[in-house]
Amino acid sequence: MAKKKTQKSNSDTLDFSKYIRWFWMVFAGGIVAVLLLFLLASWGFLGEMPDHTRLENPETNLATEIISSDGETLGKFYFNDNRTPVAYDDLPKNLVDALIATEDIRFYNHSGIDARGFLRALTGRGGGASTISQQLAKQLFTDQVSKNKFQRGLQKVREWIIAIRLERQYTKEEIIAQYFNIYDFGNNGDGIRSAARIYFGKEPKELDLKESAMLVGMFKNSSLYNPIPSRNPVGTKNRRNVVLAQLAKYEYISQEVKDSLQNTDLDLNFTPETHREGIATYFREYLRAFMKNWVNDEKNRKPDGTKYNINSDGLKVFTTIDSRMQKYAEEAVALHMPRLQAEFDHQNTPERNATAPFLELTNAEINKLLKDGMRRGERWRILKNQGLSEKEIEATFYEPIEMKVFKWIDGKAGEVDTIMKPIDSMRYYKSFLRPGMMSMDPQTGHVKAWVGGMNYKHFQYDMVKQGKRQVGSTFKPFVYATAIDQLQLSPCDSFPRSPITIEANKFGNPEPWTTKNSDGNYSGVQTLKEALASSTNTITARLMNEIGPQPVAEMAKKLGVEQDILPVPAIALGTPDISIYEMVAAYSTFANKGVYNKPVMVTRIEDKNGTILYQFVPESRDVLSEEVAYVTVNLLEGVTQAGSGRRLRHKGFDKWNALYREIMTGYPYELTNPIAGKTGTTQNQSDGWFMGMVPNLVTGVWVGAEDRAAHFSSITYGQGASMALPIWGLYMKACYADATLSVSQDEFDKPEELSINVNCDFVEEGDLKEESNPLDEIEVDF
Repeated sequence: MAKKKTQKSNSDTLDFSKYIRWFWMVFAGGIVAVLLLFLLASWGFLGEMPDHTRLENPETNLATEIISSDGETLGKFYFNDNRTPVAYDDLPKNLVDALIATEDIRFYNHSGIDARGFLRALTGRGGGASTISQQLAKQLFTDQVSKNKFQRGLQKVREWIIAIRLERQYTKEEIIAQYFNIYDFGNNGDGIRSAARIYFGKEPKELDLKESAMLVGMFKNSSLYNPIPSRNPVGTKNRRNVVLAQLAKYEYISQEVKDSLQNTDLDLNFTPETHREGIATYFREYLRAFMKNWVNDEKNRKPDGTKYNINSDGLKVFTTIDSRMQKYAEEAVALHMPRLQAEFDHQNTPERNATAPFLELTNAEINKLLKDGMRRGERWRILKNQGLSEKEIEATFYEPIEMKVFKWIDGKAGEVDTIMKPIDSMRYYKSFLRPGMMSMDPQTGHVKAWVGGMNYKHFQYDMVKQGKRQVGSTFKPFVYATAIDQLQLSPCDSFPRSPITIEANKFGNPEPWTTKNSDGNYSGVQTLKEALASSTNTITARLMNEIGPQPVAEMAKKLGVEQDILPVPAIALGTPDISIYEMVAAYSTFANKGVYNKPVMVTRIEDKNGTILYQFVPESRDVLSEEVAYVTVNLLEGVTQAGSGRRLRHKGFDKWNALYREIMTGYPYELTNPIAGKTGTTQNQSDGWFMGMVPNLVTGVWVGAEDRAAHFSSITYGQGASMALPIWGLYMKACYADATLSVSQDEFDKPEELSINVNCDFVEEGDLKEESNPLDEIEVDF
């Protein structure tokens, strides 16, 4: 009996030993399998693994950054990724603390994998197992999360290996910076810099504690915890408060600070960064075309011979635009245009004008104009490419559809939802007056402000460089400068105001040409200074009769007018179509002592590593002598002393018409410094101009409708002094109020040797009437 028990005991022992052996075999096999799994993963059998080169230079799309002359970001070019990286030193401590406290409290103590965190997650005790390094590895080098658990497990293995390699490749600080730079915060907020600017209007280093907590909270799910009103502001605030609680838990902040901040609102400053919004939108689109031409030039290639991509290669484009002056220019436009538009709409109701917004056109002519517009539009092009016939396309313009249209709302640019026929929307948009404005330093050619319109989203045609319109009396200084250059005339020389006829065939003119003065006054004489100030057409015609149109056309060409001007006498009154860009460059020649500087918009281009790829070379030429240029400026000063530009200096307008006073936004301007300038008004008030100069800044402003048949019916509101001059006045007042700018208030430099007399009897600034009524002193510039 005892023997049987012993045999059974030995048998049980052998059986138990077998289990032990199997246990260790399975355990060892598991270890080997895990090691083999990691080895296979590291060798790339479970999916491509980044080599040393890719770890050193991760493939991320970087937006091209547009930088102003004062160091501000004007905008970016990107396709999908609006990403501009920042260094660790540019991240505030509270932002880094919030990340560590929320995502990986032992970040500084592990080498890519947090074993304690992994075991905690494995046993279901809460908390995530992924370290910051693993999350970065997933963002940079692995695919999106798979729903298949087995595939997700294999992906996790790859993340662990990559995380360890990242820890060997980079410092902890570099990993944190990369993580902030790679994450998509939504709403084009790719990376922390874009997110800080979009959600709070700040650079990352300016973020305060609660702002940092909100952005770190978005790491959990930037789509779910999105703060903009249409998404989830309540959930975003709750998530932010979780981050603040984590900061308090790990004693980065006190409980009192946590409680205080948790009771605050998100306080967003939502500033979308899109191609159609933000500052300098028209300039940025000009720059896009500039950059496309630059990258297509075979001289501008990467070291490997391929083209740069302006949307993903992280270029930095340094421009001449001053963000402060650009802001003041856009604000001046935004202040004046809704008031001017309100008066235009008041005068162009269907009851007052049956063909509104057009004048002097029959219904048949209006229909033709609209149909021509159909064929030039984007809608026509798209439907044509879809294979629709012209008849079918035209029919779609008469079918009501839902759309958003631009509207001035309480004096600000906005848009409203409506249902409208596309043909009616075309007529609607043709009723809007549009502005264009450019400002330039004449000594350097650097363009400081560029406003191609009032709202790029709805009016994409750039009126600075693309648009060319009749310039009216702003062309007269070209005639005067040519006459002074050829005949050595003085501003004090007098000429009769009487009519003059230039005979047929003289200067190639096919018919006799006789001018009229806008005020109907042809008696007496005027000095040249008085004649330019009052824009006397007959005296300008007399100068043209003396010198001929060919030298004037050549002068315009030397001054930077790009297109050929037909040399006929009528150009004396401003019949050519010229862009603001060209006019500002031309007037800058007068302010720059006769030296023309081609406008400069880009000073240099750098790659993402700071290597200079392009640096501009100034283009200049002598056009006039210093003496002739100064005399021309002296003549133009008369316009702001006793001509249509003198309202820049008025101190009051108590007797002025109330409606007129309303559109003279910001009046009185009370500018007392030397200003040279010229207003311009074309036939039927279709175009209003003002060109204004101080020694180191020349600015041109144009206002008009898309079609010349849409215009004010009276000169009271339709002249350049009413349409364009107020924008210049508002802009300059803002520039002078900014102590950080250095816009000159000094006299224009006078040549040491001046043989032409400029000291003649003239109405000086001190003689101006403070309560002059502009309705009694209307000046027409055609």
